[in-house]
Amino acid sequence: MEKEVSSQGIYDARKLGAYKCTILGIQHLFAMFGATVLVPAITGLPVATTLLFAGIGTLIFHFVSKLRVPAFLGSSFAFIGGYLGIKEIGVAQGYSEDLSLCYACIGIAAAALLYFVMAGLLKAFGTEKVMKFFPPVVTGPMVIAIGLTLSGSAISNCTSNWMLAIAAILIVICTSIWGKGIFKIMPILLGVLGSYLLAVAMGEVDFSSLSEASWIGLPFSRETSILAVFDNPDYELILTSVIAIVPIAFATIMEHIGDMCAIQSTVGKNFIKDPGLHRTLIGDGTATFLASIFGAPANTTYGENTGVLNLTKVFDPMVIRIAAIIAILLSFCPKFACLIGLMPPATIGGVSLILYGMISAVGVRNLVESKVDFSNSRNVFVAALILVIAIGVKYGANDSIPIGPINISGLALAAIVGIILNAILGIKGKG
Repeated sequence: MEKEVSSQGIYDARKLGAYKCTILGIQHLFAMFGATVLVPAITGLPVATTLLFAGIGTLIFHFVSKLRVPAFLGSSFAFIGGYLGIKEIGVAQGYSEDLSLCYACIGIAAAALLYFVMAGLLKAFGTEKVMKFFPPVVTGPMVIAIGLTLSGSAISNCTSNWMLAIAAILIVICTSIWGKGIFKIMPILLGVLGSYLLAVAMGEVDFSSLSEASWIGLPFSRETSILAVFDNPDYELILTSVIAIVPIAFATIMEHIGDMCAIQSTVGKNFIKDPGLHRTLIGDGTATFLASIFGAPANTTYGENTGVLNLTKVFDPMVIRIAAIIAILLSFCPKFACLIGLMPPATIGGVSLILYGMISAVGVRNLVESKVDFSNSRNVFVAALILVIAIGVKYGANDSIPIGPINISGLALAAIVGIILNAILGIKGKG
């Protein structure tokens, strides 16, 4: 009988069987769910549409990247400011919140086109030439910063009920270290279920709204899509949306590169070379463009699922595709969306606390394995500024830096500073 796990502790999904792979797919679904539905919860975009196009976007990404990259695409937090800004302008001009968000989606669609421009540059000049601007001394601290800047939201969720959060954390740790068989490779799912059941037993979950939700329903409508804008278009508001939102794509492209570095570091394969960064960018851009047309949030590769990969050691992209298909199916079930929406924030926070920490750990490993020389003061300057700017801006008074009508996130500013400083000082990445 063939072994399911290699000598390095890496599981072969093809030998795990359909049942275990499905369970692993559900685990990835739970890992991304909290953050993915948080974006529509904040902005007012439809949750079911968000879930549908997270699944469709992930499948598109996998198809474009030759079915090789184990990445899940969920809602991007980077564009939240753009959504809220355009919604505020639209409401002030007398439009409904839903229609104002449709105008914002036009800006998102335009921003998605920048992914194709970047992909074209990579194809024209070669990945190696472009990636000289993104050596380990830049990408490593960026990956660390991604995990650390996300950690604040995890702590905030945990504070709502530390007992539930700690229960989730303990279940994840215990099943990951001492679990046997299938239990060892599904710690996140077990942590979520265990904490959720504890919340129900404690009377922390109110299921009254669940009975009102229907079993089957369409996850999108014309009224919340871009099509609603063109019934009576306001071209000035369209232009405002494009100008305000498109520049944010520069930041998300940098985050995409950081996520690809984190995934390939976790898996041990060079995805930037094969299938190529230009392909992953096209996949991400296509997914975002399609989602925006139907009124769903912009997509981005999810660090939470990278954390699951690192924890389970199951790297087969097929498992991610199973999660995507389940997400699509569940988007047609309003009752399920309601059930997940009732999940206590502390449960999500406890699981996220581990996943975000593992993202940062991947960044540290990237620096170690690349042998970045921190006795070289130039490397120290680049890494230090990236970390301090990303974290400092995130937890500063305004959570971002205003540049004209645009608010630049700490991660975006850190990436820009790191890339420019690295280029000026001529750092190769190892010092």
